[in-house]
Amino acid sequence: MRATLLYAADDVRVEDVADPKIQNPTDAVVRIVLSCICGSDLWPFTSLPHTDTPRRMGHEFLGVVEETGSEVRGLAPGDVVVAPFMWADNTCAYCRDGLQTSCVHGGRWGVNGVDGGQGQIARVPYADGTLVKLPVGEDSELLPDLLTLSDIMCTGYHAARTAGVERGDSVTVVGDGAVGLAAVIAARLQGAEQIILMGRHTPRTVLGRDFGATDVVAERGEEGIARVRELTGGEGTRKVLECVGLTDALVQSLGVVRDGGTISRVGAPQYSDVAFGFGDFMRNITLTGGVAPARAYIGELMPHILDGSIRPGRVFDRTLGLEDIADGYRAMNDREALKVLIRP
Repeated sequence: MRATLLYAADDVRVEDVADPKIQNPTDAVVRIVLSCICGSDLWPFTSLPHTDTPRRMGHEFLGVVEETGSEVRGLAPGDVVVAPFMWADNTCAYCRDGLQTSCVHGGRWGVNGVDGGQGQIARVPYADGTLVKLPVGEDSELLPDLLTLSDIMCTGYHAARTAGVERGDSVTVVGDGAVGLAAVIAARLQGAEQIILMGRHTPRTVLGRDFGATDVVAERGEEGIARVRELTGGEGTRKVLECVGLTDALVQSLGVVRDGGTISRVGAPQYSDVAFGFGDFMRNITLTGGVAPARAYIGELMPHILDGSIRPGRVFDRTLGLEDIADGYRAMNDREALKVLIRP
């Protein structure tokens, strides 16, 4: 089969690799119908040193079950399924607590002999625990929306959930990428009354308004902080959803949060030290967030997609074939595309 490999920064290739096969009785083999490029894929795309053992890329996909192992009970060939961005058995103590990203038997796509999501086929470990069956056919127009349940919609929802967004809340979303826009959707689902989107890419912020943002702040730094406080009577917002992962975004979040408020950071952090000093401590700010246990949220979010109340698939603004995926990486890295959909 064909699959995406990263050899070094700016060196993405699609090459022949071995066809996946059932290795364990809990495995399934899935023919990938849709996948996509994630903003977090851009970090290694811009920084990976050259390697002779390339990385298998991709962690967001949905497809059709082709074959199952002898111990798989909940799936059958022909089922349309979505895969969370980490696989898990969904039975261990962490999984039972809704923290499948800490599964003692789970792991990440594309490493340790597990296929990546940007290819034609994938072997799925612990298929019963990992995959979620979709009540649609493989030609459904809802597939792009349902694909967002693999990562970004659940990550935006995790930001709103861990921040404790409630009906009537004021919320600032920092970042107008796909996760930030999903966080706008999630804040609206949770009943937020005021949703301020901090972003300066007009096509994205226009979409953010469609998703439920009540205000857009394009300014950054002190100017951006002042603008948010102006919109909130000088206080700042009760909840801040940080969807970027850079130090500047966290500093911005600290500047716009109300005293006693909560910041949830779900952007993959590209820093090791958290800029949280004594002054922030004195303001009784709560800092939370983390990696989203997508498997725990798919069942909650899917009905909103199926009934048409949310359409997160609108974040996909470019569609490419698998062989052209390198162009998709460059388009996203150069801000020419928000999120690229891949049809193998």
